[in-house]
Amino acid sequence: MSNSSEAELLHTFKGIPFTTRSSPELLKSLDTFDAREDDVLLVSYPKSGTHWLAGVITKLYNTQVTITSPIEFGDISKLEELNKLSSKRIIPTHLDYNMLPPNFKNKKCKMIYISRNPKDTAVSMFHYYRENPNLPTVDTWTAFFDLFLKGNGKHKCFFLAVLVSFLCTERDLPKVVKEITLFLSLNVSDNDIQDICEKSSFSEMKNDTEKENSDPSHTVCALTSNRKLIFRKGAVGDWKNHFTPKQNIRFEEIFNEKMKLSKMAKCLIYEF
Repeated sequence: MSNSSEAELLHTFKGIPFTTRSSPELLKSLDTFDAREDDVLLVSYPKSGTHWLAGVITKLYNTQVTITSPIEFGDISKLEELNKLSSKRIIPTHLDYNMLPPNFKNKKCKMIYISRNPKDTAVSMFHYYRENPNLPTVDTWTAFFDLFLKGNGKHKCFFLAVLVSFLCTERDLPKVVKEITLFLSLNVSDNDIQDICEKSSFSEMKNDTEKENSDPSHTVCALTSNRKLIFRKGAVGDWKNHFTPKQNIRFEEIFNEKMKLSKMAKCLIYEF
């Protein structure tokens, strides 16, 4: 599948490249967005498991909740649509922390940052770029690897991604879900948590998602209505099928240098 040119698909806002599906008018208006105290933000670098986590959280609530598409995707009408929602809002975003609407911070809304082994994230993004006609063409893994490390004009560099309170998708799932319920002040029994975990396997969510209506508004993935691109493989360690030894050494050197001051990075246990 041939992608359109970069000029047709990207624009720059405050020095950061965005797809044209994030309108400049919407991005400018985020500063005035009216957050609610019970909003929950799902913050992530792209292709880190946001759609999966959104599915898990939906199952935890007894009341009606609405999982929106990322707040930065759409035109100016997006904010009006969010304001009209009467149910509790679960709002994903890939925005840098400094670009989040100030009201989320002023009202001390809860934020969950989901992290994934960055090597697997890079591989997942590579396939997503290759298959998605709404993103610029990336011909080879080698070319994409360089872009992922540098973030020069195609997408945010991984090492500039926001670092907030986090969940790592590769930890013991029942334990993670229990932590989510405590963080969100939800009363969910251990038996229900176990049941939710059994229904939240990658394969089950992949099958359920691909059966969904093709309306893009029915998914947190706003860059495509092709459900097969939302869940691809979900494997831990798939990076080993792509990284050369030299790429692996280079990645680890840059990771250790860029993340040396990050308290979060010290807590992460990745199979490097």
